[in-house]
Amino acid sequence: MKTLKITSIAAAVLAASSFSQVANAEVSVNVSATSNYLWRGLEQTGGAAAVSGGIDYASDSGFYAGTWASNASWGDMKTELDFYFGFGGDISDSVSYDVGYVYFAYPDSVADENDFSEVYANISTGGFTFGVAVLADSEAGGDGGEFGDSVYATIDYGIALDSGAEIGLHLGDYSGDFSTESTDFGISVSKDSITVGVSKTDFDDGADSDDLKFYVSYSVDFAL
Repeated sequence: MKTLKITSIAAAVLAASSFSQVANAEVSVNVSATSNYLWRGLEQTGGAAAVSGGIDYASDSGFYAGTWASNASWGDMKTELDFYFGFGGDISDSVSYDVGYVYFAYPDSVADENDFSEVYANISTGGFTFGVAVLADSEAGGDGGEFGDSVYATIDYGIALDSGAEIGLHLGDYSGDFSTESTDFGISVSKDSITVGVSKTDFDDGADSDDLKFYVSYSVDFAL
């Protein structure tokens, strides 16, 4: 959901670029709930439901920034708080881009070294989005926790249906010393504010087994 959240902000920035010069910036609020919070194929709430929300600023210059929070449940973590900013725009009529930085914080965790950050870049064209996220820094530091010590590469494809629904296909690969090396893939169907999806990863470690994981989510956002 974190990756999808940032991608949705980039889409909002591109939409904002068509606004008049009078409406040159927008602040929006988002709220969502999901039956199973998955991130890169791994459960973040032990298979339980999650409620999240955030606030975002988007300018017609292409700049955006925001914060997002959710309940979490792994290790001693109960809360996740993300901060991000980036820049997106059109390269041509058929190609758009989005680059940015995101910091993942777990404020109620006893171990501060769980916090980390990434830089990311996405290119979208013809229904495809190609992305890469690279570890920027980790509070853990040391070998495996420095810049470039993990890479998450993705390919996503969206198919718009005449009914107004959209099918989303996802493939991701997480590698490096900092990360849990794994490959995940998923398929989802979205219409209006509801998304139903299934995800699978080849990572197998107790609760985060390689079984199929299903979820249903509902999200709304509105401008302030």
